[in-house]
Amino acid sequence: MSNVPPEAAPERGLNTLLVLLALALIAAVAVPFLPAGYFEPGAPVALERYRPALDAAGTTIFSAGDARGFLNFLFEGFASGDRNGAAVGLIALILIIGGSFALVNDTGAVERGLLRLVALSGGHPGWLLGLLTVAFSLGGAVFGMGEETIAFLVLLLPLVDRLGLPRESAVMATYMASQIGFATSWMNPFSVLVAQSVAGVPALSGAPLRIAIWAVFTLAALLFTLRYALRHRRAGHEDVAAAVAAAPLRGSDRIVLLAILATVVWIVWGITARGYYLPELAGQFFALGLFCALTMAATRRASGNRLAELFTHGVAQMVPVALVIAAAKGMLWLLGGTDPHKASVLNTLLHAMGGALEDWPPLLAAQGMLLFQAVFNLFVTSGSAQASITMPLMAGLGDIVGVTRQVAVLAFQLGDGVTNLIIPTSAVLMGALGVAGVSWQRWLRAIWRFELLLVVLAATSVGIAVAMGYA
Repeated sequence: MSNVPPEAAPERGLNTLLVLLALALIAAVAVPFLPAGYFEPGAPVALERYRPALDAAGTTIFSAGDARGFLNFLFEGFASGDRNGAAVGLIALILIIGGSFALVNDTGAVERGLLRLVALSGGHPGWLLGLLTVAFSLGGAVFGMGEETIAFLVLLLPLVDRLGLPRESAVMATYMASQIGFATSWMNPFSVLVAQSVAGVPALSGAPLRIAIWAVFTLAALLFTLRYALRHRRAGHEDVAAAVAAAPLRGSDRIVLLAILATVVWIVWGITARGYYLPELAGQFFALGLFCALTMAATRRASGNRLAELFTHGVAQMVPVALVIAAAKGMLWLLGGTDPHKASVLNTLLHAMGGALEDWPPLLAAQGMLLFQAVFNLFVTSGSAQASITMPLMAGLGDIVGVTRQVAVLAFQLGDGVTNLIIPTSAVLMGALGVAGVSWQRWLRAIWRFELLLVVLAATSVGIAVAMGYA
């Protein structure tokens, strides 16, 4: 059995890395002609504290030192962030995930276990996809699941291929579902709680409406995923009953599956109770891979050299994903970065959008906030970072135009979350698509209608919140 998911079929169109390269080139050419600015350090972000930069940001072809140059963007993308964020921390995590889950996959336990689940449902993979969609949506809502979906996507892909399902459906049931939960959460510590804290709104307040919105969005995601998967299922797929009969569960399989379940519980506890993030997640996934390696060694199914080769090959499979993540972050570096207190084109955008909403009536202003958060998410894809940067301004604007701060938080959540499904600057989205072997253009073709539906649902939700005086 292969230790890694089969290669995706060759597809037409530009490689995702080429798309990001083109966007980076456009950014490098445009930045010298766009005004840059910053918000006064040591104070909350506010319209009156914006200051235009005296010197244009500027870019060159090649730079030395702290200057910005197009040829440097890929390195700067790799070197951006820290151990707790993209790109350095996230790339380290996915490389470790690649190696660890190559070991997990080589046991065959996950594939045989999932096949039995499909067989128990009468051979209908829709039940499995539906269950995964709800579970990952809950994961996004409860503890902000995001990067973790890449690991589970690696496990799901071999089964999806055997069942003849499109690989996009695996991304939908994992990453997409987690972002639906992220966008509509009533308790996500990385987005809604940060936004409520910054906006001065009581933590966990307004939960009933958010839970109702979560249910509607999750149902929409479930129906869309099932419809897409079954409409695009390949003919001549493997018979599930025959596959189960040919590959029954072993005793060692049950041990591996219990280890995976224990790891999931450990991860959820670590994130919710101890604040674990990328460094700790990497250690937890490595522990699972090491346990599977020891299990295979104990059952004499693989030598030490074979296990080391499996891990190395799994890491190598993730290198293209790391390149895409670095390119996405490097493009943002060319725009000046996301620090509100350092001169950048993004700060000028933040100030301009905030000023434009100042004189709008409440209903339109709330929709404008939703649109603004969706646009700003293209540049600042971290939910907690976006909340910290934009909510001081949006909360104050809400007071001026008659939009409650709770509505401002809801507009932030929905604008941030629903656009996470399509923006090429999202390191996690590009990582998930890279793992699945699905180009960004192919993904966009699959999901654009559903994205439009989500935008309509988000605008409707915000409008209802304004009408009911959501506070």
